[in-house]
Amino acid sequence: QAQLVESGGGSVQAGGSLRLSCAASGLDISTYAMAWFRQAPGKERQFVAARGFNGARAIVDSVKGRFTISRDNAKNAVYLEMNSLKPEDTAVYYCAADKSFRRLTESALSDYWGQGAQVTVSS
Repeated sequence: QAQLVESGGGSVQAGGSLRLSCAASGLDISTYAMAWFRQAPGKERQFVAARGFNGARAIVDSVKGRFTISRDNAKNAVYLEMNSLKPEDTAVYYCAADKSFRRLTESALSDYWGQGAQVTVSS
């Protein structure tokens, strides 16, 4: 059974950094587009960043220049490096895997989702 497990969340002060990791099991991410989403309290789930298996990239404007998504197919993992964190980045962050890069980035739909990792940024 395919599973995505996030780790690395936590609490930091504004301006700090965190690195989220997503470990996949039961699926080979080399054939999947991988993405990060986030959901703040009372808000809808929001796309953050994606990396396609063919190198395609997408990132939301609000985190551009601060967040970086990377993938390591050999380790079957994807990462989200978050720098210069702001209080508005506070959310539960979800890892997602889908065969379609377009479906991930345009429809926020995915075949697989992780359980989420809490990121809290204090001012």
